[in-house]
Amino acid sequence: MNVSSQSTGPRPKPATGPRARTRKLMVTTASRLMQAGLTPSVSEVAEAAEVSRATAYRYFPNQTALVHAVVEEALGPILKWKGRTQDAEQRIADLFDKALPRIAEFEATFKAALRLSLEQWAQEGAAATQPRFTRGHRIDLLTDALAPLRGRLTDAAFDRLAQALSLIFGVELFTVLKDIWNLDDTQSAGVAKWAACALVRAAMAEADNRETAEART
Repeated sequence: MNVSSQSTGPRPKPATGPRARTRKLMVTTASRLMQAGLTPSVSEVAEAAEVSRATAYRYFPNQTALVHAVVEEALGPILKWKGRTQDAEQRIADLFDKALPRIAEFEATFKAALRLSLEQWAQEGAAATQPRFTRGHRIDLLTDALAPLRGRLTDAAFDRLAQALSLIFGVELFTVLKDIWNLDDTQSAGVAKWAACALVRAAMAEADNRETAEART
């Protein structure tokens, strides 16, 4: 997953007025189309929202910018999550409890965004017509959840744990567990949370073994 400039830090208050309402209309319309399984262009959203193309492109100069805005809207409360304990395993469990139901609710939207990312990846050899769609929220969220382990794990072990967790924190897990294993949303989330906690415990046990070995030398 590519790192983006997105951040889970304090977010600015939403703008108000006619421009904000038009932008909101564009995002809401694009979200509706993406929830229906589409990955619409700016022109297609403009037509569905009954907004002129010229106006639409003033708000979103390309499809990538539009899809980023829809994804931000869909993520919603996930981006406001903050750990409230110094227990790393509990923080990860809390994050999964917060995020996975929301991801399941907007599964079609996130899959549409993933499809755009995959299509752009497949066309890398061709001339790029717009910026790449990149995603980095899960990196910020997972590293924040694992923050109590900094110093206890080596930098390499910390990064490896966050990378491993990123495999089961996102819409991709539903593709595997629902489409292949025929699990429902709740069952899928349960498997992902179990795996996440097991990974954290394994990383901590590895760190304990390393410290014990170092103490003996």
